[in-house]
Amino acid sequence: MSLQSLFRLDEHGTDARTEIMAGITTFLTMSYIIFVNPAILSSTGMNHDAVFIATCLAAALGTLLMAFLANWPIGLAPGMGLNAFFAFTVVKGMGFTWQQALGAVFISGCVFVLLTVSGVRRWLIAGIPQSLRSAIAAGIGMFLAIIALSGAGIVVANPATKVGLGDLHTLPVLLASLGFLLIAVLDHFRLRGAILIGILAVTVASMALGLSRFHGLVSMPPSIAPTLFKLDIRGALRGGFFHIIMVFVLVEIFDATGTLTGLARKAGLLDGRREEGLGRALFADSLAIFCGSLLGTSSTTAYIESASGVQAGGRTGLTAVTIGVLFLAALFFAPLAAVVPPYATAPALLYVAGLMMRELLEIDWGDVTEAVPAGIAALIMPFTYSIANGLAFGFIVHAALKLLTGRAREVHPAMWVVAGLFLLRYALFPAD
Repeated sequence: MSLQSLFRLDEHGTDARTEIMAGITTFLTMSYIIFVNPAILSSTGMNHDAVFIATCLAAALGTLLMAFLANWPIGLAPGMGLNAFFAFTVVKGMGFTWQQALGAVFISGCVFVLLTVSGVRRWLIAGIPQSLRSAIAAGIGMFLAIIALSGAGIVVANPATKVGLGDLHTLPVLLASLGFLLIAVLDHFRLRGAILIGILAVTVASMALGLSRFHGLVSMPPSIAPTLFKLDIRGALRGGFFHIIMVFVLVEIFDATGTLTGLARKAGLLDGRREEGLGRALFADSLAIFCGSLLGTSSTTAYIESASGVQAGGRTGLTAVTIGVLFLAALFFAPLAAVVPPYATAPALLYVAGLMMRELLEIDWGDVTEAVPAGIAALIMPFTYSIANGLAFGFIVHAALKLLTGRAREVHPAMWVVAGLFLLRYALFPAD
């Protein structure tokens, strides 16, 4: 079977060369995750090399599922924000094991598949107000920002003020700051792979200054055995884990559905009969979470960076196949990933966080019943170091304000259900 017939290139007004170049473009813009994800998840005690392999395989598998099930030009990989929630809230903050956290991701993946197949996923999305959805994205951005600033040494613990300014004269802080500026400038000039270049530049500078050692560029892929099938499903079913699973599901729903819909509109994939592909794309996205948990990584999701490939002309699954193949090729760069220091990935996290903050513009600041819950949701995430708490407070306050101001009819049934579940969680399990 030819590429033309497999991906219906003529029908989408494209050709193989354009699709492949679009795939390369998207890969360059999202490949920073192969360095950032292992750095975040390994802080829980997970084997760094195994997480690197799991990240590459989960990204490749999820993207190939998107290519062959939906024929869409979208790349998937472990999601930013969800990986931080996995590591810093669930494991380090709440004291659960990373195996239990993987179990929660697995369960959320199963729930995600059921919600997608049954159509409940669309019902939930329809029920969440735009202001709250935007606040959740911005709050996750602030959560990533405080992690990035801590990793770079710019923000440190202070017994009097909770947080304080670190020593700005140290080399890691200076390198992280320069790396952030480099990423921002390169991205301003639309240079492909700006974030990746920033990470690599700081890493090279670190080695040149003797802060880290070079152990080679390529090698045979290390073993994935330390994380493969290591999930603890029984441990994830403990009472206190219920709201964790719910948070995984909700954030996955908002993140992936919004990204897929937005990218599909940009690529003209929701016109006429092509709209049927959305259901298959949602299903591919759901399966990717399930598979990623088995490999040993946090939730996999569609990447907004795929917009760069769409802008370059990508319209079919051939773009996604190219992305998937490149993630498989990245398996051989484990030695390079192993020497990337935290202050090299911190600029990438901080830059992504800054981009996520633009979601604040979508909040209806003129309506108190919309603005206050949105603001609370966004602020609670970084200040309690928990996406879960931000979601819970946002949903509960939104429902409460609508009820107390006589506007209960504006609240979708899905909002009442989710807010009630969060309220029940705090009543039964007041402390993490």
